[in-house]
Amino acid sequence: MKETVLISGGAGFIGNHLSNALLSRNYRVRVLDSLIEQVHGHGARPNPSRPGIEFIQADIRDAAALARALDGVDSVVHLAAEVGVGQSMYAVERYVSVNDCGTATLFQQLIDRPVRRVVVASSMSIYGEGLYRSVNGSIVQDAVRKPRRAGEPWDPLDTDGCPLVPVPTPEWKAPTLASVYALTKYVQERLTLTLTSVYGMEGVALRLWNVYGTGQALSNPYTGVLAIFASRLHNGQPPMIYEDGEQRRDFIHVEDVAEAFVLALEHPKAPGNVYNVGSGQDWSVREVAEILARAMGRPELAPEITAQARTGDIRHCIADIGKIQRELGFAPRRDFAEGVAELAAWVAEQQAIDRVTEARRELEARGLVA
Repeated sequence: MKETVLISGGAGFIGNHLSNALLSRNYRVRVLDSLIEQVHGHGARPNPSRPGIEFIQADIRDAAALARALDGVDSVVHLAAEVGVGQSMYAVERYVSVNDCGTATLFQQLIDRPVRRVVVASSMSIYGEGLYRSVNGSIVQDAVRKPRRAGEPWDPLDTDGCPLVPVPTPEWKAPTLASVYALTKYVQERLTLTLTSVYGMEGVALRLWNVYGTGQALSNPYTGVLAIFASRLHNGQPPMIYEDGEQRRDFIHVEDVAEAFVLALEHPKAPGNVYNVGSGQDWSVREVAEILARAMGRPELAPEITAQARTGDIRHCIADIGKIQRELGFAPRRDFAEGVAELAAWVAEQQAIDRVTEARRELEARGLVA
């Protein structure tokens, strides 16, 4: 038997897949999760896919529960976080409290109960706009979109008013923190890397791109875009897309993400580093909605393009995964089309409450959509 790994937030989408990956490699797994209704539904119970997982229901900010959860633990994967760019812009106290105070509470306990390694789930959102190239070939890493007027391009522009071209974003790009969610994820990342080095532990941060797969929270309107689209389609509604639908993203299957976390726990080169975790391929959000609609047997439900901007959203961000490939040997294995087909088959057997319109009203009421 290998180490005992504590997964905070481990009853969720990524945590369940990671638990399976660790159990298959003979790790002992302990999960701490608060089972919040927005993610897990009313009356939620832990639902690990395999037996043998020790479960503790508690908030990440509960110091006494964390002390119990850390007893006998060798390493920690820190997934516990509120997730969602849009919601973070009005639920500010909640996001900062759970994400950053929760991480601080975890490390306050780890000072007296150090472990070998802590791997934290960071996010591509910390980059803000991804890396770009101008028409003359120069690299631009500080692109910021100005408020858009009718008829103007959605893409960031260079000093001559020409649209910038998105290119893969490497880890060395400076953060541009465009949302409360991004701010909190960056603080989680820095707390992990700073405090592990001070207290004789090893720290790793994985910046996750758009994770998809079976087990996503279909009734959470602030979760991953594929789950949101799937919920709409499952309820006979068209996927709703902000802007013009041509914003580009990298989608990575949850099983590949679980593999990245295992590598981050095990590989001797990982400590002290930040790694992008994506597929290395990019799609427009409109293309993704159409692919999913076909996979779910609803090709007639064309995306609803709102032509509205949502505060905190970025235009393009594409993963450069060269560093994690070179240093940890990471290799995404799941084909996107096959993964979407698998997701569609799973969704067909689920119940999903479509709360997208409700979430849009929340944003509009606060002036966060224009």
